[in-house]
Amino acid sequence: MNIDISDNTVNEALRKSEQAARLRRGIGTAVKYILLSIWALIVLFPFYWMLLTSVKSYGSYNTEYIPKFITLSPTLENYVEVFTAVPLARYFINTVIFTLATTALMLVVIVLAAFAFSRLEFRGRDTLFTVFLSLMMIPNELVVITNYVTITDLNLRNTFLGLILPSVTSVFYIYLLKENFSQVPNELYKAAKVDGTSDFRYLTRVMLPICRPTLVTITILKVIECWNSYVWPRLITDDQMYFLVSNGIQEMRESGLGRENIPAMMAAVVVISLPLIILFLIFRKKIMEGVSRGGIKG
Repeated sequence: MNIDISDNTVNEALRKSEQAARLRRGIGTAVKYILLSIWALIVLFPFYWMLLTSVKSYGSYNTEYIPKFITLSPTLENYVEVFTAVPLARYFINTVIFTLATTALMLVVIVLAAFAFSRLEFRGRDTLFTVFLSLMMIPNELVVITNYVTITDLNLRNTFLGLILPSVTSVFYIYLLKENFSQVPNELYKAAKVDGTSDFRYLTRVMLPICRPTLVTITILKVIECWNSYVWPRLITDDQMYFLVSNGIQEMRESGLGRENIPAMMAAVVVISLPLIILFLIFRKKIMEGVSRGGIKG
């Protein structure tokens, strides 16, 4: 009988301990989701405010002495106005051309460079790669000045070539792809060479398919970088024929529309930001997968 009482006591104690553990886990999970929800609201609120302001009329926005978090009379007149105030459609086309051309050329450069540093054997390879990585320590401002002088001396200002050339390579992307290439077993490369496979064929048929997630990540990040370019296009172009969407935003501000009509300015920002938001939402898993693959060796 004493044994039965002792067993019941032990079982009751274990049950209470499990309940307490479940309660602690439940509280911890609840606190975590509450904090994440608060952080999500903080991060997403500027986007909500931008979208809300863009559908308010100029008159209703100016009469709001206390900002309202909803509007009962949304309008699209601001979106029409931004396409008539500046040639935003042309700037979109210019940005698409600049983004696609720059990204395509950069992929060719970094793929060949990463393959050379990861697979080809030549004297001073590691030393050269170390020196190459040290270029990341140079401030961007110095690079911009050097590129500006070079492009100006080549008479490439106000041309797509002048916009594109300084952005066709990236030390960071070469490093990321080189680390990814290095994860592929070297035995595959040796076996391919024994079979008489050329380096270019091995690269296109073996390395690139295996490292596709990282390539997708680099492509998306480069597209975002090109789409958001501001300093270089602003510096190297003063002809509307070569303006990008970033130049269009600045043109709206300089014309006075962006300073006076805040809803129209917000509409322009929504139009410009929407393609990138959609792109990121579609490929966010690929981006995370590619970054994690590039950062793990072995």
